Parts: sequence; structure tokens; C-alpha cells
Amino acid sequence: MAISKDLYPSQEDLVYEEEILRNPFSLKLWWRYLIAKAESPFKKRFIIYERALKALPGSYKLWYAYLRERLDIVRNLPVTHPQYDSLNNTFERALVTMHKMPRIWVMYLQTLTIQKLVTRTRRSFDRALCALPVTQHERIWEPYLVFVSQDGIPIETSLRVYRRYLMYDPSHIEEYIEFLVKSERWQESAERLASVLNDDKFYSIKGKTKHKLWMELCELLVHRANVISGLNVDAIIRGGIRKFTDEVGMLWTSLADYYIRKNLLEKARDIYEEGMMKVVTVRDFSVIFDVYSRFEESTVAKRMEMMSSSDEEDENEENGVEADDEDAPPQFFSVGKGAAKEDTEWFLVE
Repeated sequence: MAISKDLYPSQEDLVYEEEILRNPFSLKLWWRYLIAKAESPFKKRFIIYERALKALPGSYKLWYAYLRERLDIVRNLPVTHPQYDSLNNTFERALVTMHKMPRIWVMYLQTLTIQKLVTRTRRSFDRALCALPVTQHERIWEPYLVFVSQDGIPIETSLRVYRRYLMYDPSHIEEYIEFLVKSERWQESAERLASVLNDDKFYSIKGKTKHKLWMELCELLVHRANVISGLNVDAIIRGGIRKFTDEVGMLWTSLADYYIRKNLLEKARDIYEEGMMKVVTVRDFSVIFDVYSRFEESTVAKRMEMMSSSDEEDENEENGVEADDEDAPPQFFSVGKGAAKEDTEWFLVE
């Protein structure tokens, strides 16, 4: 492909060109040339960058500056623009020699994330983790988790990535639990949260207390009672009642609510009454009593509604039968004396 004459070195560039001809492997000379052409169109700088990188393919300074300028060019372009393909290819060329540089990887991965190239992005993240030492993995995991948390990413892909991340840093289990809840993975979120509470060495990086985590688990178990199995909810909540003294009334009402959702109403009543007998503060007693009262009121209202609808149905059935009797034509039955029609006697049914 022919190069436009506008892109050829000008008379002012000859001094830099002569220096580079004498020493083409000097980063200082190439950099001074680029600074001198800072106001030139990027197409002209593009040629200088490409020539410099051909001579110095291992220069991080040149690659970083070049890629930054390429990123600025595509910033306001749609992701379907051909410039993005060219940029991706440039990143791949850079990584041939820059594969140990986490900053280059992060720039590339963030660019792929914007383009929503799911498979290519995931594979590139995995390549980065393989290429970089473990001490620098944290710089890759942060944008990796941002990527898998986006809409449109298959849930199984996100789960696999989060599980791998927990193998690298188990202290971020809370982020994984939040992701499970957001993804409506109720069973695993409850199991993970229960395992956290059973771990005496666990320390919340989000600053949550054991009591706060316990209340979250109780809320999860109660509100998703019909989809969570394999956990002894009664024992878990009673364990919290024995362990904590704050908001015990809420724990008792949560346990009763669990049985209500399981449609075990008598068991729920037993829990309410047991809770009122065992709490030691007026506040906890009031909490249980208020919830118990509302429960009984709703139960009575439901029964009255059912009785009312049942009475209406009975009344409608009776009225329907009477109306049918009045409007129906006379009914007859026959007693045949013989095979002939004239031998048949007809009687009116009263």
C-alpha cells in the first residue's frame, strides 16, 4: 500500500531522521522524535511509532504510549468500528514481548470488556493469569470480576470464575455470596453463608458482625423456605437465639415465619408462645406479641372470609335449585302395559 506524501518526513524532520539512522536502537532518540511531532496528525505519529517498535519491540515505554494514543482514538467510536479490530491486533502484538507487564494486560482486558466479546475476553483473562506471577494476580482479578458481573454473561461462567477467585483469596467470600443472592442461587448462598458462620476464624472484610451475618442467613432461610433444602433451619435459628442476646425477638418471629411459609400453622403458634415464655426483655416480648397478634388476626380474617364465601355458595345453590323447580316443565313417567303406544299410561310427577 502506497504511503501518502503528507506522511513522509518533512524538512524539519531530517535532523531526527539522521540521528535515528546513525543509532536506530536508541529509545531516547525515538522518544525525542515523537515529542517533536506531538502536534502532528496521528497517522504520521503512527508511522513513527511503528518504526520505533520495529527497532525496539521490547520497549514498555513505547508500547504503553502507543496503545494509550490508540485507545484515545477509539474512545468515542462504536465498538463495531473496524478501528477496534485494529486496536485488538495491536494489543496482541504488544503482548508478544509485554506479556509480563500487568498494565498492558489490564488495558487490553478492559478494552475487550467494553466490546462485550465474552469468549475472547474470558480466554484473555485466563491467559493473563497464566502469564503473570501470582503476586500480580490481584490486578487481573479485579477487572475479571467486573467482567463476569455484567449483564449477558452466562451464569455458569460467572460462578466458575468466582469459585476460582475464592481459591486465590478466600477472604472475599462475602462478595461471592452477594453475587449468588443477586443471581437467585438461594441454595448455595445459604450453604456458603452457613459455612462462614461456622468458621470461627472468619473475619468480614466488609465490617459485618457475626450477628449481622446471622440475621442475613435467617432472612434468607425464612424467605426462601420452599427452595432451600438440606439445612436444619430450626436448629440454625435456635443456635442464633442461644448465641446472641440482641434482637432475640426477631429471631423467634423469623422461626415462626419459617413454619408459616411451610404451612405448619400450629407449629408456628407453638414457636410464638415458646418465644414469649423464654425472652427476658420487654422489647423482645413486645416484638413477638405484636407479630403473633397480627398472625392470629390474619388467620381469623381468612377463616371468616372462607366461611362467608362458603355461605354465599350454599345460598346460591339453594336459590338455584328453587328457581329450577319453578321454571321446569311438568315431568311425567310412564308405566307400559304393552308394546303399543295406546296401551301406555302417563302419570304426572308432583
